[in-house]
Amino acid sequence: MPRTATYSFLLKPAAAAGLVGLADAMLFDHEVGWTLGLAALAVPLAALTLQPALRRDRLALGALLAASAFALVQVERPTLIGLLLFWTSLCIAVLAPRAGRAEDAWRWAQRLGFLGLASPVAPWLDLVRLEKARKRGGPRRRIRDLLPVLILPIVGGAIFLRLFAAANPLIENAVENLRLPEVDAPRALFWIFGLIAAWAILRPRTRRRWLPLPEGLGTLPGVGVASVTLSLIVFNALFALQNGLDLAFLWSGAALPEGTTLAEYAHRGAYPLIATALLAGLFVLVALQPGSATAQSPLIRKLVVLWIVQNIFLVASTALRTLDYIGAYSLTRLRIAALIWMGLVALGLALICWRLIRGKSAAWLLGTNAAALAAVLAASSVIDLGAVAAHWNVRHAREVGGRGAALDVCYLRNVGPAALVSLAELERRPLPPDLRARVAEARQSALERLSIDQSHWRSWTFRGARRLSAANRLVEALPPPPHATADCAGVPYTAPAARRPL
Repeated sequence: MPRTATYSFLLKPAAAAGLVGLADAMLFDHEVGWTLGLAALAVPLAALTLQPALRRDRLALGALLAASAFALVQVERPTLIGLLLFWTSLCIAVLAPRAGRAEDAWRWAQRLGFLGLASPVAPWLDLVRLEKARKRGGPRRRIRDLLPVLILPIVGGAIFLRLFAAANPLIENAVENLRLPEVDAPRALFWIFGLIAAWAILRPRTRRRWLPLPEGLGTLPGVGVASVTLSLIVFNALFALQNGLDLAFLWSGAALPEGTTLAEYAHRGAYPLIATALLAGLFVLVALQPGSATAQSPLIRKLVVLWIVQNIFLVASTALRTLDYIGAYSLTRLRIAALIWMGLVALGLALICWRLIRGKSAAWLLGTNAAALAAVLAASSVIDLGAVAAHWNVRHAREVGGRGAALDVCYLRNVGPAALVSLAELERRPLPPDLRARVAEARQSALERLSIDQSHWRSWTFRGARRLSAANRLVEALPPPPHATADCAGVPYTAPAARRPL
């Protein structure tokens, strides 16, 4: 190994230890706050310093810029999605110099997967490589060559120390008081995983050969033009029936049959219908592969386009069902995520249809869907869905003149600091005394949780500081709230039973 390469190689363990030491000081055994972003920003800086190839690759520089942006998002508000996007961008950056130009999402998925699988063993492989390396001017002395030299002084020294301890009580007491340092198991695991992760970035491992992306998902035995044509006719008829019922009852607002509520009709069909749309997309990918006889049939192509349009309408009806359910039972993080997922499913179906019409490749389909998913995840890492749900529920609550559901104070309380500003705004409105007391109690609970987080420099965040300041401004002029006589759900507190005299 050349001297310059050896020097660069030896710098990386020191850099990895420094990165994990910084993460230990900033994060270990503390609530996560802005320091997560600070520790994350140090990683792309170390990679850029120790890997000159990154500075000469445009994709690597772009990915490092994206990783730094996601690290800054963690300074604003730490999120798991933002952290995953940061790490993915960082891995793309360090792998970019060894990748080909304009590689597709399938090959990048394999590169990232291989990097993750190889990371736990990569340090040991590099140690073996270092052991085999030779310095200029002669072979390097190996550790096993030093063992014969060390045996005599170690064993002899131990014998003489034992004899002196028997003869001198001071030495005996000192030897008996010797204790090995206690091992902090959680911190040791933190360092092990941290070093593995840092080494994966500073010394990324890759391979030269990758599995090609199949243009189709395989053929079904016995499935030909006639079978697919008949299937699509049947599928279109069934989907027309379902979509017709949705048009009649869901979109037009017609009265449902007796015994069926709109909330029940909306809730029961949401997730099964999304599964139906996903199965439809899978059928199109399997049965209509580019270049196959089924894909070249004009009738089949028209039936597929009609069926995908029906599937997109089905997804739209499912989203409307979810919105109706939200109108009856309020908005939550999970329901926002479900609506986002439905939008991605509809986009995926439209892309499958476009691929069939325009003859696009499987790599194009996979890459376009991956880009859409990345954009949605990036937006979700910045937008606090809990705050969005709390704001919507407060604005549309029945108690404040809205057309939404009755206010669920318990949900707002469970959302925590994300609902703090919405609760403070709600507390300023004219409310019945019992409701105002429950809202004030939920607001105080969120305020205390956020104040505790903001009081420590490690768990402090920019978004938390803004929320705390805004909430304090909203409630500073309010009179003290009445004492709460019921819990967040409105159930009255029961007074403790009087003790009977003995």
